[in-house]
Amino acid sequence: MSFSLELTEEHQELRDWLHGFAQKEIRPAAAEWDEREETPWPIISEAAKVGLYGFETLATFWADETGLSLPIANEELFWGDGGIGMAIFGTTLAVAGIFSAGTPDQLAEWVPQCYGDVDEPQVAAFCSSEPEAGSDVAAMRTRAVYDEATDEWVLNGQKAWATNGGIANVHVVQAVVDPELGPRGQAAFVVPPGTPGLSAPSKIRKHGLRASHTADVFLDDVRVPGRCLLGGKEKLDERLARAREGGKSSSQAMRTFELSRPTVGSQAIGIARAAYEHALEYATQRETFGRPIIDNQGIAFTLADMRTEIDAARMLVWRAAWMGRNEIPFTAGEGSMSKLKAGRVATWATERAIQILGGSGYTREYPVERMHRDAKIYDIFEGTEQIQQLVVARAVSGRHIP
Repeated sequence: MSFSLELTEEHQELRDWLHGFAQKEIRPAAAEWDEREETPWPIISEAAKVGLYGFETLATFWADETGLSLPIANEELFWGDGGIGMAIFGTTLAVAGIFSAGTPDQLAEWVPQCYGDVDEPQVAAFCSSEPEAGSDVAAMRTRAVYDEATDEWVLNGQKAWATNGGIANVHVVQAVVDPELGPRGQAAFVVPPGTPGLSAPSKIRKHGLRASHTADVFLDDVRVPGRCLLGGKEKLDERLARAREGGKSSSQAMRTFELSRPTVGSQAIGIARAAYEHALEYATQRETFGRPIIDNQGIAFTLADMRTEIDAARMLVWRAAWMGRNEIPFTAGEGSMSKLKAGRVATWATERAIQILGGSGYTREYPVERMHRDAKIYDIFEGTEQIQQLVVARAVSGRHIP
């Protein structure tokens, strides 16, 4: 599939549909759910009713050979609001974990349970980070031990910063099965609904994305059936054997992040674009010294730079999304490059929006302060800004830069 920046008619219809949903359902509720710091179940339910929230829709997005449907969808929803957007799309990371490592039978069994149904929508959680193992996946301590007598895996450990942790119907947990192999000795497991031993006593109160539930997840002798090992034991044993013999074997967690980074970048672009549009509208209406403030070069040039940076970030995201969908290798770290640029643009553009609005921008009467809070996480989660730089630097230099 050749790469093109020209949107098809289907892409335009998708964009307009999601923009309308964001404008009608998300934006009017954004400030309320940010203040409440609660999962916006009514909006998730509405998304399920209109066919936006569900595995069929995600499958349709993924089937797009251009790779652009997912970033288009995310940009529009996060243009509506970052916190509510993450509440709707947070499940996707767990689904990506299942997709990247699971068998067709596992996809058929677990992905629908991640979403529930129209009458009772559910959410899912991907649990990878730990208190001492975020960017350093080799430091992961959560263990999974196989009990051959019962054909069960026993999980013990603590996961940190899990979106939907504790409230999820399905948890996808990354754990160590062979500590001597470092990140190559890890595997992913599905923890089915209601499994004893999994708990999340309290949610984390965050700077931004407050409508999205985040919690630490504790695993205390959590027993899951053998079929819950994503990919199956035979495939795991083969992979571990290759690793012990010195063969190449990548981390399943890293493969999940590679798939998701352009999509995460598109979320950051949606927030940045929303802030830019608010600042542009304000600058054309706000008058000082008898004229709109946009007539001042200091304001006009800043808006020009904001638009330029947002468009540049989108092009990087679309390129990486197309490459990922068409299995074109990221020889220069293009996935990380797109997320790095988009995160930087989001934090910078939302900060500039506050500056353009002045004192008004610092208040909660205008949404740009919320957008600024929401944007900052894009320099941190799914690989910090510095980790993205490291991935790109290693790719372009061909050297292992520590």
